[in-house]
Order: sequence, then C-alpha cells, then structure tokens
Amino acid sequence: MSASSATPAQPALKRTALNPVHRALRAKMVDFGGWDMPVEYSGLIAEHMAVRTRVGLFDVSHMGEIQLRGPEALDAVQYVSMNDASRLQDGQAQYSALLTAEGTFVDDILVYRFSPNDYLLVVNAGTRPKDVAWVRQHAQRFHCHVSDYSDYYSQLAVQGPQALAVVQKLTDVPLNEIKNYWSRWGTVCGVDNVLISRTGYTGEDGFELYIPSDAATSERVWNEILAAGKEFDILPCGLGARNTLRLEASMPLYGHEISDIITVPEVGLDRFCKLDKPEFPEVGLDRFCKLDKPEFLGQSAVQRIVEQGGPERKLVGLEMMERGIARDEYPVCSPDGTTIGVVTSGSPAPFLKKNIALAYVPPSFSEVGTELAVTIRNQNVRAQVVAQPFYKRPKKQA
Repeated sequence: MSASSATPAQPALKRTALNPVHRALRAKMVDFGGWDMPVEYSGLIAEHMAVRTRVGLFDVSHMGEIQLRGPEALDAVQYVSMNDASRLQDGQAQYSALLTAEGTFVDDILVYRFSPNDYLLVVNAGTRPKDVAWVRQHAQRFHCHVSDYSDYYSQLAVQGPQALAVVQKLTDVPLNEIKNYWSRWGTVCGVDNVLISRTGYTGEDGFELYIPSDAATSERVWNEILAAGKEFDILPCGLGARNTLRLEASMPLYGHEISDIITVPEVGLDRFCKLDKPEFPEVGLDRFCKLDKPEFLGQSAVQRIVEQGGPERKLVGLEMMERGIARDEYPVCSPDGTTIGVVTSGSPAPFLKKNIALAYVPPSFSEVGTELAVTIRNQNVRAQVVAQPFYKRPKKQA
C-alpha cells in the first residue's frame, strides 16, 4: 500500500491524570469527545443507585477551565455569556451559556466569581478547544486576560446524600456553610488552595474538588475519598451513570438537548438568559464606545424569537406508557402516526424504574398529559408528556 493511500492516523485520545487508576479498577473505557474516559466500573445501575441513595465518585477532569482576570473581566463575561454575572458575589456560581449570533449554543457553562476582577468559566470537554478560542476572540476588546487553565486541574465530583459526610472527613472547611452554587477555597487531603464547589450534574447534593492535575496528587486524593466513603459503600462512577442521573434530573447535555443549531427558547433555558441584564455593569461608559452593540452575544436573536411568539419546537419530557425504550434520535409521532419530533436523550431511569426521554416537539404537542408515540423498531410505542424534572431530590427534614 502506498503512503498516499494509507488511512490517516487517528489523533491519540487525551487522558486525565487518573487514567491508570481507572484501568487498574478495570473500568470500561470509551472515547468521549476525544478523551479516554471510564463509562462504568461495577455497572451502570449499581453506580446510578449509589449516587441516588449513598454516594459516588466521578473523575470529571476532562472538563475545561477558562479564567478571565482584569479590570474589565466582568464586562467580558457579560458580553460572551447569557446570564447576568453582575449579580454574583465572591464565591458564587451560576449556570450560563456561550451563544452564537443566532442565539444557538456554543456551549453551556458554569460561571464562578472569585473577585470583582476574577471569573472562571467551566466548560464541557468535547467543546473545550472551541470554547477557549471563542472566549479569546470575543473578549479581546476588553481589558482582561483570558487564560486556559484546563490542564492544570483535576476535577473530582463527589455526589449523593452522603457526599457532605465523606468530604467533610477530608477538610476543615465547614461544608454545610457552602450553599448550592457557591464555593470556597480550602485544604483538602492536605492539599492547599483547593476550590470546593457545590453544583453537581446528577440531581443530587455534592461537591466538586479542583485539585492540581499531577498524577501523584490526583491519585492520592481519589484514593483518600474512596477510603473516607468506605463506610457509606461509596462507588467510583463512570460517564454512563452520570448520563442517566442527569437525564432523570432533566439536565441538558451538549450535542443532545443543546447544540449550535438549537436556540435558547427551544430548550427552555430562558430563565438563565437575562435579556434585561445591565448593558454596562460598571461606571465609565465612554470606554465602551469601541463596542458595535451594547448587548451580549446572541441577545438580538433570542429577543427576536421571543417577540415573534416563541420557538417552533420545545423540549419536553416523555414517559413511555408501553414496553419500549426511547433512544437518542428516535422519531416522535402524534397519535395519528405523523412524525413531529425527535428524541434527544432516552434510556431506562434506574431509580425511577421507568423508561424516560427528552424530545423536541411542536409547542402544540408540548402540554403535560399530551399523548404521543416514539417509533421503536418500526413500531409506534405510546408515550406521554410529563412534567420536568423527572426526578427531584427529596427536601431535607427539618
């Protein structure tokens, strides 16, 4: 075979610092957005149930971290993201997104404020290079530094009802004082300057620990978390359980519920898109004369969709009424068999013991209680639109 006809070599999969640990635990590994990641260890259902009823540990070090620091850091964040970061206090976080000019998604993100001049954007793994380039491109008009610190952090997520009890063994920081979507810096497992946040992507309580990404530190902290959680029967958990957990909690996933062809009103994230946020959160407005428009990226497009009566499709939750599993990209039909939409995510829900899905359908078919069908192996299987989220964490007893 000539060199010119040879199949081009595929780029090597990226690996987190904990890759050898996952392999030593005999995790099933998959290609996830160009990363060699564990999809399951002891089994998806066992891992899912551990998080819902006890506690689980995830390696999410493939996520990206972009810092914006400088006198106009807030202005840059306000311009590139859809939520209102001016409302944040030091240590607080918010769900947000980077939008295209058409009001579709570059990515959904978390925004942390550490000080008035220091913000951190946490982005998805598969979109990380695109996100960094996007932020750098659009923040360059502001007086701030954009730094990609993704390779400097390992991120471990401890999730479940016993997450606080586990992590509290490893730090003197009073974790019960950290509210949901807040963070603190502290010492964890003897490691100084660890960011401890309380956000999560499972529908459960939990903490994310941002630690140095060297293998020795990452492996030690991973093992100490597992040791601290032994009394609660903690399990290492893979991306399979992370996906079913977030689906039960109706949390969107990039490439499924959100993408660069899906708008904010379609997915129903309008509450995070602040069309009325302050144009210029700080004094000295004359320095913004260099901006073409005093609005955030994608604002005009989203505003136009809202003013024209809303989107032509909406994301809904479906519960199967008959035997059958609605998988990603399966057609959704009206009762008369006409194809009207598509499933974006679907699977059995291990904790709820139901088959559930998220799907896009026309607004006229989006009301709770509407009967639809999902085409499964050329058969239309009955389904019903249900309220979201499918699963809500029980409130703590007083």
